[in-house]
Amino acid sequence: MNLDMIIKMVMRRLLGKAVNAGVDAGLGALSGRKSRGSDRSKPGAETPAEAEARSERERIRAIRQARRAKRDQ
Repeated sequence: MNLDMIIKMVMRRLLGKAVNAGVDAGLGALSGRKSRGSDRSKPGAETPAEAEARSERERIRAIRQARRAKRDQ
């Protein structure tokens, strides 16, 4: 394959992804559901319940890591 064909192939793939993302965003806006990027754009938009759940997951993860470290010694 020559360079021109590779560039066309990459551009076609990027354009397809952009069009699909736009269509998904448009359909999401029409249906009233949240967009995927809305949570990422607001870093401090975590509810107290979400914060508690996240801290619980982190606590459980730390316990598991400690158990693995103890077992592997």
